[in-house]
Amino acid sequence: MPALSIRNLSVLCNGSCRPDRLLPPLYMVAKGDVFGPNQSLILHLLDIPPMMGVLEGVVMELADCALPLLHSVVPTDDPAVAFKDVSAAFLVGAMPRREGMERKDLLAANVRPVYPEGNFTAMTRLDQNRAQSQIAAKVGVPVANVSNVIIWGNHSSTQFPDASHAVVTAGGKEQKAPAVVNDDAWLRTYFVETVQKRGAAVIAARKMSSAMSAAKAACDHMRDWFLGTAPGKFVSMGVVTGRAGKWEIVQGLPVDALRQGEVGPHRQGAGGGEGGGE
Repeated sequence: MPALSIRNLSVLCNGSCRPDRLLPPLYMVAKGDVFGPNQSLILHLLDIPPMMGVLEGVVMELADCALPLLHSVVPTDDPAVAFKDVSAAFLVGAMPRREGMERKDLLAANVRPVYPEGNFTAMTRLDQNRAQSQIAAKVGVPVANVSNVIIWGNHSSTQFPDASHAVVTAGGKEQKAPAVVNDDAWLRTYFVETVQKRGAAVIAARKMSSAMSAAKAACDHMRDWFLGTAPGKFVSMGVVTGRAGKWEIVQGLPVDALRQGEVGPHRQGAGGGEGGGE
């Protein structure tokens, strides 16, 4: 992949002192998984004043990784410094999701700087990745062979994962996922419910929100938003409707009567709703 035109790309990540959640994406970003293997980076790390000492340890860790693409790190508790000249920002909640919490409990406490609404997207990529993983396991192919799963609604238990336009590469040829799965009852029930409740299942098992998978999803989301998707492929993300941005809505995707009935109730989840966990 050719280098981008910006010599040193400045990227912001807030809440960087949460090692279970933030160190994995920092590492993936700094080693080139998101913005390309030839793009040098300046990482801006924003956290609250009491965490500045801990943030020094994060800076040490990044230095000790000896990452060739990492030009420098700017640790700060000042949003004006953190957002100065950044081209991309990972904005995460200030606390991990716990059992019984709703996503709106986290979102209500978040604030954002004044930027055009079209510059913001919300992540549903974790749900898309989970859905693709479930289909891959069901039909016995690598997850890289599954694409174009759609997530309707919010990252919550009100979402609707839709495999009707998904494609699977099996036996050396690309086929529609429903035909390869060949089990419509599974797609309507187990598949949907598993993806909807996967975050809650992770929390119940490890007593903490998803970490590694959430970090990977954040990096996938930013990479495809920043660099673009491959021809014929599309991804899901939450966007501010009615606003122009650099994303495009895929046109001409038919939604059958069954899925229209499913998608309708889940549209209300875009406003917050009861979350299924990360």
